[in-house]
Amino acid sequence: MHRHFGRHGHFRSPAHFHGPGCCHEPDDSGRYAMGRHHRGGFGRFGFGGGFGMGPESFRGRKMGSVDLRLVLLMLLADRPSHGYELIRALEERSGGFYSPSPGMVYPALTWLEEVGYASVAAEGAKKLYRITPQGAEYLAQHKAAAEAILSQLEQIAQRLGRVREAVAGFEEEADGGPQEVWLARRELKEALRAARGSSAEEARRIAQILKDAAAKIRGR
Repeated sequence: MHRHFGRHGHFRSPAHFHGPGCCHEPDDSGRYAMGRHHRGGFGRFGFGGGFGMGPESFRGRKMGSVDLRLVLLMLLADRPSHGYELIRALEERSGGFYSPSPGMVYPALTWLEEVGYASVAAEGAKKLYRITPQGAEYLAQHKAAAEAILSQLEQIAQRLGRVREAVAGFEEEADGGPQEVWLARRELKEALRAARGSSAEEARRIAQILKDAAAKIRGR
């Protein structure tokens, strides 16, 4: 399974950093992940030098199954967690950009349990997941890949934070200003809200529009 993150918005997994033999895990189709190359985070969409917010696999903000399992294992190494806590942790680390559905997280946790990388204990209607010694050993072999994925999610959160600060500052400056500016600001917010969940290519297009608008406002 060779992943890249080019013009179609596919995510090149950091789990493939270490060449053949790194992550020989079956994906959802039963094939094995054996990527050999990595070209700088999320490529042209974001961390390769553009403005983009981050990955979209992350098609429609979905992370590949192999990568998700590795990241979940990394989070479990920090502390035992329930499934919903892991979902919330990923959402927080990405600044709200990436929030995997239970339909993705729980099958991944089941897989980790079945291969012996995680154990589960029932707590009433809830299940508490823990990393096992076997899982810790596996994670140690691929820790750099897991840290790279989490680092990229955190970079997305930082970028989103800067955008939110900029929008908030613009709101404050626009309050009490000309009505035309206030109306334009509101229209921009509505357009950005409607564009949430857009494809990677569309997100790049929107980002370029915002950059062009900022340059024009500054008189460049």
